[in-house]
Amino acid sequence: MENAAEYTQRLIKSGARAHKSMGQVFLMSDEVINNIVAASTLQPDVPLVEIGPGLGVLTRVLAPKVQKMWAVELDTHKIDGLKRELGGQPIEIINQDALKLDLFELWGDKKGYLIGNLPYYITSPLIMHFLEQEDRLSGMTIMVQKEVADRIAAPPGSKTYGILSIAVQISAQVTKVMNVLPSAFWPSPKVTSAVIRLDLRPYPGFDVDKKDFFRVVKAAFSQRRKTLGNSLAGGLGVKKEEVIKRMQGAGISDGRRAESLSIEEFKLLTKAFL
Repeated sequence: MENAAEYTQRLIKSGARAHKSMGQVFLMSDEVINNIVAASTLQPDVPLVEIGPGLGVLTRVLAPKVQKMWAVELDTHKIDGLKRELGGQPIEIINQDALKLDLFELWGDKKGYLIGNLPYYITSPLIMHFLEQEDRLSGMTIMVQKEVADRIAAPPGSKTYGILSIAVQISAQVTKVMNVLPSAFWPSPKVTSAVIRLDLRPYPGFDVDKKDFFRVVKAAFSQRRKTLGNSLAGGLGVKKEEVIKRMQGAGISDGRRAESLSIEEFKLLTKAFL
């Protein structure tokens, strides 16, 4: 098998192009590919979907490891090349917007695995789209912009901790796999990337309604520079005096800021404002 750089360069010479409007870059590093494979739960009987296969440099390595996989590619210009390069493999190539992908339609009631180099301009919506289908997934290994990976994995108290951190962490255990330098791609992006693994699981002891929970979380972060009491009063439309009273009942000071609260404390706040 050609190494990743040889494979990608051959296809580029034959006319393959990266479309900037879609945020396309082509992976050319065997090291990165090997780390993605090693970090993922790949078993023959576990369905696998890859988001954004591009030229198929990772797809060709994944396919022999499973009985069935799907590759979802939005760029119609890449479909013929994928079919030509991956012919004979147990792969179904789907020309579709991944934001509209229904995993139940792929493998029914089973739990599968997802791998993808996610387009930077729609990374967060894509992650949330698949976390909402948690009953159909056991986990994901995804490549994202390093800045986004840092936000996803951020602990309470850090500058990057926010709504995305909480939204992912209540649905999955986050593990950083590796950083990926721009030189691993063609054309080289202007930012560093990162591979992360998300092991989907119910958050331990999560006993509040998610809609109520996120209403409070979003209100808390609505005015990040303000104290929590002021943010909640404005975001929830509750008088400041009432906010302070309820926060005191939950054992949380109104003078704190949203980024200092753990998920457990946001649960307490949610119960206080139900």
